[in-house]
Amino acid sequence: MSKDIKNVWIINHYADPPNIGKFNRHYNFAKNLIERGYNVKIFTASTIHTTPINMITNDSKYKVDYYNGVEYIFIKTSTYDNSDYKRVLNILQYFIKVPFVTKKFGKPDLIFASSPHPLTWIAAKRVADRTGAYFVTETRDLWPETFVAMGKMKKNSIPAKILYRIERKIFEASDRLIFTMPGGADYVKEIGLDSSKADYINNGIVLKNFYDNVKNTNYIDEDLSDPNIFKVVFTGAIGRANDLGRFIRAFEIIKKEGFDDIKFLIFGDRGEKEELEAYCKEKGIENVVFKGRVNKSEVPSILTQSDLQVLSLANLPSLFKYGLSPNKLFEYLAAGKPVISNGECGYDLLEEKKCGKTVKGDSIEDMANGILFFYDLFKNNKEEYDVYCSNALKTVKEFDFSVLTDRLEDTFRKIQQEEI
Repeated sequence: MSKDIKNVWIINHYADPPNIGKFNRHYNFAKNLIERGYNVKIFTASTIHTTPINMITNDSKYKVDYYNGVEYIFIKTSTYDNSDYKRVLNILQYFIKVPFVTKKFGKPDLIFASSPHPLTWIAAKRVADRTGAYFVTETRDLWPETFVAMGKMKKNSIPAKILYRIERKIFEASDRLIFTMPGGADYVKEIGLDSSKADYINNGIVLKNFYDNVKNTNYIDEDLSDPNIFKVVFTGAIGRANDLGRFIRAFEIIKKEGFDDIKFLIFGDRGEKEELEAYCKEKGIENVVFKGRVNKSEVPSILTQSDLQVLSLANLPSLFKYGLSPNKLFEYLAAGKPVISNGECGYDLLEEKKCGKTVKGDSIEDMANGILFFYDLFKNNKEEYDVYCSNALKTVKEFDFSVLTDRLEDTFRKIQQEEI
């Protein structure tokens, strides 16, 4: 006999509240579920990932706050800055404390446990076993598959084997599996498990918020407002996972070929910024301009003023065969401008929906040619260029969080149907 699902607990180490941090996926789900009659609690760490912010600065073991009606229970964890040791300690603190803190909040009907690291799943499974709740696990990053693909861990090493074993056990114990990449079911099948309980719910965007920001924030920049240049834009962290250096070398080729009216405008900070700036200065690459960090609310205005947007990713074909789901892609699509990506992948949304182009991840020449393809359309075939723009606007509607929440409710219904 199936039971009603009304009380939902989201357990995620990195579930940032709105306007604090950048990982708002589960806030958006929670807000929509509450509007549909569910009671939702989010159990997350007190530290905000990639920031120095800690929501608990006293001796409290946890803290309850509300954000637009969404209840957050922050579990006290220590700040870790850039220290790997402190970050591991932070992960262990969250893992150990979740089963104890959750005892103070009654019982859920369903637990929605989200990675990236598998210790969140283990802690959440203990809570599910204690309370008798349905157990749904979400995979946003494949651990340890990502580390193996990046060369940080050998597939047959002891740590990898332990992580694979944890992953397998959790998948087997889950009532449903959610993957943010479209090929998640393929991965489950490859490791010899039942892929029929795997659901695909991509990352996405709150379109109303995006267009409200476009309306209310007019970002002024001399390059963006210059009608005489073709504006290629990247926004976000300049980290190793983005491998922006390859696109910069593509612009080096474009400069040598004499295209003086194309500029690469990079809005972002951290990571490899200083190293890449030094490279551009040394090589005299003047068509690449580093604009620095901007506020999140300014990004929609910047993107809508672009002519082409860059989705730059490290070259990881063995991992990307399951598809991609970077958050920034949906901001790019909402801007209604074409996207060029070097992330060769399965289930290629850009190519399938004709709202951009994916070029070879290991070819600088292909990247340069891809940029020039859109430059030529913009200059000489505006009608075809506009098709890419309209396709982007059409496609992004499929990834608004209202639609993604429909899919999440479908997952809930499948669990109930399987119990009948």
